[in-house]
Amino acid sequence: MSSEGVNTGRRRFLLATTSVVGATGAAFAAIPFIKSWQPSAKAQAVGAPVTVDVSKLERGQMVAVQWRGKAIGILRRTQAMLDGLPDLRDRLRDPDSEVIEQQPDYAKNEFRSSNPEYLVLVINCTHLGCVPQVIPQPGSFNWEQNWPGGFFCPCHKSKFDLAGRVFKGVPAPTNLAVPPHSFVTNNTLIIGVSPEGAA
Repeated sequence: MSSEGVNTGRRRFLLATTSVVGATGAAFAAIPFIKSWQPSAKAQAVGAPVTVDVSKLERGQMVAVQWRGKAIGILRRTQAMLDGLPDLRDRLRDPDSEVIEQQPDYAKNEFRSSNPEYLVLVINCTHLGCVPQVIPQPGSFNWEQNWPGGFFCPCHKSKFDLAGRVFKGVPAPTNLAVPPHSFVTNNTLIIGVSPEGAA
């Protein structure tokens, strides 16, 4: 076959143009595929810190929020609630919260909180994960003569005090966990972020 009538310049141009168009098409086709590898906005939000305005929380009142798929309870304690905590030591399984990973270092205290007035807990029972109810008033249960108030799990009757510490003789093996949290102002709490400089 004779190559006398072939325009090599035109052939190179068509080859280059086809290559550029093909590469561009492949790039556009790859974008949705690559984006599918990235987590969705919903998945990113699940692990993100949660900001809570606690200014309207009355003393003795609790509010619940979600963080990383867990129920987080924020209880604003009264002075009477705080004053009653030391009296329960003999009735608690782990009064000093010595089991590792129950709370961050800055919450390893009698109140299990970075700010004694506010208790921040993962309110999933450490037995089977039910959500305990907060019963802030002493004598709220007629079957419990010495009930000091606290958290009561309706599934298997585990009880915790108003610092989330588990009572002896109940199915729950450990205290309720304290998540990382910090106050950026007196009324703004961030769950999922430790105070600056804290471990």
